[in-house]
Amino acid sequence: MGRVPIQVPSGVTVVIGLGASGRAICRHLARVGRPFIVADTREAPPGLEAFYQAHPGVEVHCGPLDALDFTHAFEVVASPGVDPRSPGLEGLAEEINPHTGEPRLVGETALFVRARRTSGHVAPMAAITGSNAKSTVTTLLGEMAKAAGLRVAVGGNLGTPALDLLADQPDAELYVLELSSFQLETTPSLGAQAVAFLNLSDDHLDRHGDMSAYRLAKQRIFNEALHAVVNRDDPLTWPIEEGPSVTCFTVDPPGEDEWGLVWQGAELYLMQGQTRWVAASELQIAGQHNYANALAALALGQALNLPASAMVEALKAFTGLAHRSETIATLNGVTWINDSKGTNVGATLAAISGLSATLEGRLIWLAGGIGKGADFTPLSEPLAKCARLALLFGKDRGQIAEVLSPQVSVQEVDNLAQAMEAAFARALPGDCVLLSPACASLDQFSGYQARGDAFRHWVEHKAAEVSP
Repeated sequence: MGRVPIQVPSGVTVVIGLGASGRAICRHLARVGRPFIVADTREAPPGLEAFYQAHPGVEVHCGPLDALDFTHAFEVVASPGVDPRSPGLEGLAEEINPHTGEPRLVGETALFVRARRTSGHVAPMAAITGSNAKSTVTTLLGEMAKAAGLRVAVGGNLGTPALDLLADQPDAELYVLELSSFQLETTPSLGAQAVAFLNLSDDHLDRHGDMSAYRLAKQRIFNEALHAVVNRDDPLTWPIEEGPSVTCFTVDPPGEDEWGLVWQGAELYLMQGQTRWVAASELQIAGQHNYANALAALALGQALNLPASAMVEALKAFTGLAHRSETIATLNGVTWINDSKGTNVGATLAAISGLSATLEGRLIWLAGGIGKGADFTPLSEPLAKCARLALLFGKDRGQIAEVLSPQVSVQEVDNLAQAMEAAFARALPGDCVLLSPACASLDQFSGYQARGDAFRHWVEHKAAEVSP
């Protein structure tokens, strides 16, 4: 005989997952007085003792979710890392909850939207999604809002969970959220004043199954939005259904009311239609892809009615985020850029394409690690046009070498340090050494941050050696 599932008591909310988002959900439910229990598939979730101290008496079920019967639960709220199709949760995302009018399974962002609407203080919200660059655009838009004098709360997938923002900054005049596909697929209605869908490339297909399902998850960002910013160069970011007013950005010259890049003489300008906003040379971020991020942030800021002067002021001061096309130093005329956050092919393609458009010399590309079964073929053509050398390290370096070697000069080494030594020896003035691995880092590092830190420390040490 099979085991009999444990029945969740009537009227109780079940929180699935004890990660950062799950703990934020629990804090919110405790604040509003909603009875809840927690379920986590791990037998010993990290931080369990601290949870018990914060929420004495709250039941925690550890183990398979199909050991629970959710029939009488008030609601099931899943953390982003939990697949709504996990055993035990099947069908809950399709059932309508008679208490809320929403699916029986939702996520933290859905609770944020609901709480924000019922709080009596409905500050406008902006939301950003995409396969890459969403953290950069989210942070930059937040800086623009601060420069405009607004009390702004920035978080979501980046930094502070949305529900904690609502509790910690109840007087915020603007909420700016980075939202992943995992968060959006459990958010039935967002209702943001301005949203951006930046780009779409192969990622998280182990969760979503295929690109169509991945795109549909991200399309939820448009639900009940007033204004949308999309990528003219990537039609997969455009709304499938009519709804918000749409503004486009592009790395090419813009059409009327679009945002784009225009060369006028020897100067590259960020422009809206025929109107200059700022020269690329005035910015501290570099590369066409970063200029595209800036255009998206400007378009969002305009949709939120931020003053143009404040937006430009913040943009000029913005130095970018760590490990995301971060310029570390220029040594002997060679620029060294840390894009360790480039953990998939799409992110690395954006970095290579963005830098090659303004490169004086050639590119020396540092890459490798755990390839996650990715197809590296799309990297061959752009590297053939701009690369002096590809230096490959880590577990799956051979897979990348096999794809590139017919068109690109390739050298395999054991680790990042060896790759950097080889790059220093081969680079010429005007060249750029780019760490954008297109791979996960866990074969040789604790994470992409540690990999980027190793790159930075090596460059800084070398700079001290070569300085006069």
